[in-house]
Amino acid sequence: MTTLICGSIAYDTIMVFHDQFQNHILPEQIHILNVSFLVPDMRREFGGCAGNIAYNLQLLGGKPQIMATVGEDCEPYLQRLKKLGIDARYLREIPGAFTAQAFITTDLDDNQITAFHPGAMNHSHANHVADAKGISLGIISPDGRNGMLAHAVEFRDAGIPFVFDPGQGLPMFSGEELLNFLKLADYVTVNDYEAKLLCERTGRNLESLAGEVKALIVTLAANGSAIYAEGQRMVIPAVQPDKTIDPTGCGDAYRAGLLFGIDSGWPWEKTGRLASLMGSIKIAHRGGQNHKPTKEDIATRYRAAFSADLW
Repeated sequence: MTTLICGSIAYDTIMVFHDQFQNHILPEQIHILNVSFLVPDMRREFGGCAGNIAYNLQLLGGKPQIMATVGEDCEPYLQRLKKLGIDARYLREIPGAFTAQAFITTDLDDNQITAFHPGAMNHSHANHVADAKGISLGIISPDGRNGMLAHAVEFRDAGIPFVFDPGQGLPMFSGEELLNFLKLADYVTVNDYEAKLLCERTGRNLESLAGEVKALIVTLAANGSAIYAEGQRMVIPAVQPDKTIDPTGCGDAYRAGLLFGIDSGWPWEKTGRLASLMGSIKIAHRGGQNHKPTKEDIATRYRAAFSADLW
């Protein structure tokens, strides 16, 4: 069964400043801020929500298919996807545009200053769900605003169940638009901050919003996650990671676990536990796509964490 992943493909350029920003920014002078940080360490990672989710779903043995827009600089990413065996036939190149890119500078306290260029992502509405065949499940992750709105309607019209994952794109939508997403979607997943914003924008509490979908999932960082489904709130524990290195992409790894469990028809508790485990595995590695567990590794870790078999 194939999962269509609508969302961003992006390059993440990550730079490390070997000091603290607070030592170089004068609060009384921020109205004329002009600073430069020497960053001896720099790396470029493959990222974007769609790319990260697809990578993790592939690790689990799923069949991800990415639908996204990329720029003229997309060749390195295309070669990577080909090497990984991830279906990228619905990546549309936008002439004259760059692939979405994040430029992140972090200091020794893990504070970050980020500049994000959406580039080709703003043209996501040029892709259409109906063009993809044999899809059993979908997800709408952060993408161009018009594309997210259009793809929700297209999933509904095609009769394909889908997860609404607004992420950092949530502030782009009004309360009315968010409620319409919930009416179209089968599942919704947000983090704790996004959950509060979703309630604020719609004027409704989580229990009420959960009534609009089959399940509403809220990730709670180190406190695990909560799944509102079947008239109850299920608490999913966090899995202790080997080490905590980089949270970038942990939410995407979690969502891949959700997609795999939903498409497999698993109970919510098992689905949530796999999702929690995938986030734990990711956080021990830098970047969103540098962890490389086998299916056997994942099963072993699941058994150790939950005293149960995964496969």
